Amino acid sequence: MSASPSVLARAQRVFAEFFRLEAAAGLVLIAAAVLALLAANSPWAHAYVLFRDTPLGNGAWGKSLHWWVNDGLMAVFFLLVALEIKREVVSGQLASRSQLLLPVVCAVAGVALPALAFTAMNRHDALAMRGWAVPTATDIAFALGVLALLGTRVPQGMKLLLSTIAVADDLIAILIIALFYAQGLQWGALAGAVGVALLMAVLNRRKVTRLWPYLGLGVLLWALVLKSGVHATLAGVVTGLLIPHYDRGNAIDDAIEHSPLETLEHALHPWVAFAILPLFAFVNAGLALGGVRLHDLLVPLPLGIALGLFLGKPVGVVGAALVLRAAGWARFPAGMDLRAMLGLGLLCGIGFTMSLFIANLAFTARPLPYAESVLGVLAASVLAAVAGLLWLRAVLPRARGGD
Repeated sequence: MSASPSVLARAQRVFAEFFRLEAAAGLVLIAAAVLALLAANSPWAHAYVLFRDTPLGNGAWGKSLHWWVNDGLMAVFFLLVALEIKREVVSGQLASRSQLLLPVVCAVAGVALPALAFTAMNRHDALAMRGWAVPTATDIAFALGVLALLGTRVPQGMKLLLSTIAVADDLIAILIIALFYAQGLQWGALAGAVGVALLMAVLNRRKVTRLWPYLGLGVLLWALVLKSGVHATLAGVVTGLLIPHYDRGNAIDDAIEHSPLETLEHALHPWVAFAILPLFAFVNAGLALGGVRLHDLLVPLPLGIALGLFLGKPVGVVGAALVLRAAGWARFPAGMDLRAMLGLGLLCGIGFTMSLFIANLAFTARPLPYAESVLGVLAASVLAAVAGLLWLRAVLPRARGGD
């Protein structure tokens, strides 16, 4: 059963709006990261550290700004990621098997190859191996921000494939965090969190479409997950997946223009894109580079991350796409050839937000390996962004009227 023209038109509008927001957000994210590096390497470096470590809250909730950003505001980011994943699975680009195969296989290969590259460099260092997942994730906002610099030369199929690979990539990263970065589980709090999630599932099952019960329970879930030893941001994922969504293609009544999921997604997207992620970049990317030499990037930990992102990502993504095409199971999107696919693979090596987040989880209270991880992520992301931009600028046909 084919979708009606109105549904297709609506889907195109949603994607166009998403791309504009993500592309602009990527440029803001880049600016925030650059500002953090400048601040951390300027005469105001001490003020930058004081700002990052500013205490907020009282008693047990008296934590630094850095903690609240990473454990609190990033839960909202993961909530938005979960909303986007659910929308794509229910009614978007991940709803069709034919559309699903290429990006999902590319995403899986783009996670496996960087992890293997990192492991090859660090397999004899147990501490460093905690960071094996750091080079596995693509930063969708950063990558689309770079792609936006090419303007109308970029085929729509490339934007769509990059976005869908990144969504699938985020889902894998969420699973990795849940499975490998939980610490000291508290079973009572975890049982309470499961109970709250089941209550949200009951509300969803009963077709409760008001958002406030889900959001209220989501805050409670965040507190319980935080206490349980599982990283608190996963509460955002669970909440997002349980927010009701419907469209014209399923059995739930579609009496209003937007589902509760779409309403919340549209409300959160600007705040996440232009406030939460730039603030996250600002408090996490401020690496003091005084005395840093090329040799510091060539030690196994940062080198493994850099090789994983800059080489492992494009080899995995492009290699998977070539295998699927050779087997006749998938085709490149319209307007893309092998050269364009290589450029897309390079952009997938931009691992900024999720990579820094996983590095923070892997090396909590370990300043040196965390600093080395940030160095590797920044170096690889800059290289991937510049190489991808220059390559695509050379191989993509120029738009009419110049570009």
